[in-house]
Amino acid sequence: MRAEVQSNADKIAASIALLKRRLDWETASHRMEEFDAMIEDPTLWDDPARAQKLMRDRQQLMDAVKGVESLEGALTDNVEMIELAEMEDDAEMVAEAEATIAILVEVAAAKELEALLDGEADGNDAFLEINAGAGGTEACDWAQMLQRMYVRWCKARGFDAELQSEEAGGEAGIKSCVYKVNGANAYGWLKSESGVHRLVRISPFGKGTRETSFASVWVYPVVDDNIEIEVNPADIRIDTYRSSGAGGQHVNTTDSAVRITHEPTGIVVTSSEKSQHQNRDIAMKALKSRLYQLELDKRTAAINEAHEAKGSAGWGNQIRSYVLQPYQMVKDLRTGFETSDTGGVLDGDLDGLMASVLAHDASGKSRADAEG
Repeated sequence: MRAEVQSNADKIAASIALLKRRLDWETASHRMEEFDAMIEDPTLWDDPARAQKLMRDRQQLMDAVKGVESLEGALTDNVEMIELAEMEDDAEMVAEAEATIAILVEVAAAKELEALLDGEADGNDAFLEINAGAGGTEACDWAQMLQRMYVRWCKARGFDAELQSEEAGGEAGIKSCVYKVNGANAYGWLKSESGVHRLVRISPFGKGTRETSFASVWVYPVVDDNIEIEVNPADIRIDTYRSSGAGGQHVNTTDSAVRITHEPTGIVVTSSEKSQHQNRDIAMKALKSRLYQLELDKRTAAINEAHEAKGSAGWGNQIRSYVLQPYQMVKDLRTGFETSDTGGVLDGDLDGLMASVLAHDASGKSRADAEG
C-alpha cells in the first residue's frame, strides 16, 4: 500500500480510537442495554419530559456507536480490498479503494468534531441574537450582513432559523434581531459565535472612507422542558408595545409585541412575530434560556481560565475580525484561525472557524483535566 494511503488509513484508525475513548467504548453496549430496559418500563411516559430525554439520549448513543462501527468497517473493507487488488494486479480496484479511504479521512474528521459537542446543552436548539454596535448606519448594515451570514449557514446545515423579532435600522440594515435555530447540536455549533464581531471596509454609504463597525452576537441554548429554571414573578417586568418590521416580507405592525426585563440581571428579551399570548410564551422561554446560559457560564469559568481563554482579554469581548479593505481576511482572535475567503464566510461558510474554536476549547479542557 502506498505511503500516502497508509498515512490516510492511520489517520482514520487514530480517529476511531479517539471516538471510542470519548464514547467509553467498553461500556457502550452495557449502557445501551440499560436504555432498552428503561424504555420497556410501562410507567415511562407518565413523565413525558423524562421519557423524551431518555429517548433522545438513547438515540444519540445509538447513532454514535453505529457511526464508529460503520467507519471502522469501511476502513477494514477498503484496506483488505487494496491488499487483494494488489495481489491480483487490479489497478482499477486499487484506485477505487484508495479514493474511498481519502473520503473516509474527511468523514472521520467530521465525526471527531461532532464528538466535541459533548457539553451539557450542546444538543439543544439555540437562540441567536444580533445587535448593532455603535456607529449608526454602518453598524446596522453590518448587523444585517451577519444576519444573512448566519441564516445561510443554517440553511446549508439543514437547520431551521425561525425569526423571533427584528428591529429595523434608521436608514439601512437592522438594529437587532433574534432567531430560534432548530437542529441537531444547534447550540453546540453556534455557541462559538458569541461575542463582538468587527468589520473593516470601505463605506458603501457614499463616504468613500475606510470604516470600522461592530456588532454583537449572543447565543444561548433553548431550555429543555426537563431543565427547571425558576423565575420569580417579582423579578420581571413585562411590557407590550407596537413593533414594525423592516419592510417587504418582514412587514409587521402589531400592538402584541412583548418585552420582558429581568431586573436582577438586566436581561431583556423580546418577541414580536405572533399573538400576544404566544409572544409571552416565546419571550419567557428565551429569558429562561438566558438565565440557564448564565449558569453554564459560571460552571465553565474555571475551565476557561485554565486553558488561557483570557489571552484575548485585551480585546474585550471581540472574537473575530472581518477585513475587506485594504486586504481580504477573516481571523478568529481566540484561535488564530484565518482565511482570505471573505466572500465565502459572509455567504455562510463558517465551519472552519467554528471547528477551530471547538478544537481550541477541547485542547484547553484536556490541559485543565491533566493539570487538575
